[in-house]
Amino acid sequence: MSTPANYTRVPLCEPEDIPIEVKRENEIGKLTSKKYLHKVKTLHGVPLNKPTIDTPPYYISLLTYLNYLILIILGHIHDFLGVTFQKNKHLDILEHDGLAPWYSNFESFYIRRLKMRIDDCFSRPTTGVPGRFIRCIDRISHNLNEYFTYPGTTSMCLNLSSYNYLGFAQSEGQCTDAALESIDQYGIPSGGPRTQIGTTDLQVRAEKLMAKYIGKEDSMIFSMGYSTNANFFNAFMDSKCLVISDELNHTSIRTGVRLSGAAVRTFKHGDMEGLEKLIREQIVLGQPKTNRPWKKIIICVEGLYSMEGTLCNLPKLVELKKKYKCYLYVDEAHSIGAMGPTGRGVCELFDIDPNEIDILMGTFTKSFGAAGGYIACDKWIIDRLRLDINTASYGEPSPAPVLAQIISSLETIIGKRNPGEGEERLQRIAFNSRYLRLGLQRLGFIVYGTADSPVIPMLLYCPSKMPAFSRMMLQRKIAVVIVAYPATPLIESRVRFCMSASLTKEDIDYLLRHVNEVGEKLNLKLSSGKQSPDGKCQRWDIEDVIEKTPEDCKDDKYFIL
Repeated sequence: MSTPANYTRVPLCEPEDIPIEVKRENEIGKLTSKKYLHKVKTLHGVPLNKPTIDTPPYYISLLTYLNYLILIILGHIHDFLGVTFQKNKHLDILEHDGLAPWYSNFESFYIRRLKMRIDDCFSRPTTGVPGRFIRCIDRISHNLNEYFTYPGTTSMCLNLSSYNYLGFAQSEGQCTDAALESIDQYGIPSGGPRTQIGTTDLQVRAEKLMAKYIGKEDSMIFSMGYSTNANFFNAFMDSKCLVISDELNHTSIRTGVRLSGAAVRTFKHGDMEGLEKLIREQIVLGQPKTNRPWKKIIICVEGLYSMEGTLCNLPKLVELKKKYKCYLYVDEAHSIGAMGPTGRGVCELFDIDPNEIDILMGTFTKSFGAAGGYIACDKWIIDRLRLDINTASYGEPSPAPVLAQIISSLETIIGKRNPGEGEERLQRIAFNSRYLRLGLQRLGFIVYGTADSPVIPMLLYCPSKMPAFSRMMLQRKIAVVIVAYPATPLIESRVRFCMSASLTKEDIDYLLRHVNEVGEKLNLKLSSGKQSPDGKCQRWDIEDVIEKTPEDCKDDKYFIL
């Protein structure tokens, strides 16, 4: 497929030869029209309508199961023949020389016989800044992805695979300048060695700024986002406490709950009636064996779910938290900085006072282009965490350049630096997210999530279509992420488009053209029309989709958030 006439690709150069102007254009595209901005409005405490979940035809579900069945049967036959006639090639699952096998044949079956066949689609190595474009390192697969060789070349691809929501991951600009200045002040100067040890004034400043931005009394910054969740529950909960968790919560939350020793009960994703019933049951039953009241009950959810693109029902959660005197923990890793009129996440989106939520957690790896995570809550909780949370006691502190990146990106969002730039980026990602989601739905694809979510999952279903879609998009110089079991249900494999403010409307047009072409070839247009306002499957032509922006469709009942 040829490049559209109205799409101008940035010249591809080697990194050392890229002029500053071209480098900036690679990292964040210029806004071509004020029409391609959208200002998000708050919902004033009104929860979103339950999203309409579209389903594929029955034959697609049947074919998906049949695909897995065939792969499993062939894999077991391959294992049997290999262990019988080629033992030297299967030493990792056989006992030899008196040593036990490296892996259990059964437990490693999925990895060896299913996942390994599409490993070239996962963990693709990249280099440089993951901005508007991303430079993928070329590699050649051998023996069904058993190993790779690298010819030493790279490919510049349109980036739909990074969590760089606001485009702050740049090699040029105010954030980079601030990070470099921090190295001069806190790093190792030429006059002699000097290292950053413990908490610096830069971290104190970042924590105060983050707490003020969110609207909480205090906050605490950690050097790793995963460990923020993984260690919080260990400090806040014990075996006499109960965690009530959404079934789709991130693995870092699950890890933290296990480490704490607290009891855990799960409820169906977004099911508020089921959640209330579960809370009532647990209050009545109390602790196992003793039946004593729970020391603490904490409801744990995510603000924006990264695999589904859906929001939590925050107004109802706050209502249940008050009614049953529970704690409420909201993980805003994907929503902070990316959602709401000023990027303050789901609290601002629903117009709910952040003080109604006991603990707000988030990460800096997405919207802020940095690293690490934070906990924001009442000061008495932060004071307790500073005493005994493992992350602060045994982990490394956040490096000065990372803290400087956090501060500079935050100050840009709130307008303290480069006034107007933060607001424009927020409006760009809102427009881009709405435009791509609506465009995919109009073309006939099944898409999950809410309108303003920067995570846009498009369903693929059959396992054979995952590598096919990923490889065909890479041939077209577009980098995407495919997600499969166990991160998703077995038959709901998907491609997850990660939207960014660094993309232009023309970039998304280019993406839609190619997704439309690949979707036709792979039979991915399976929408029944349930998500359309009239309930009918009326697929649009690609030219009509590109011509009509979301702002031209304000009467679309689905599209209004």
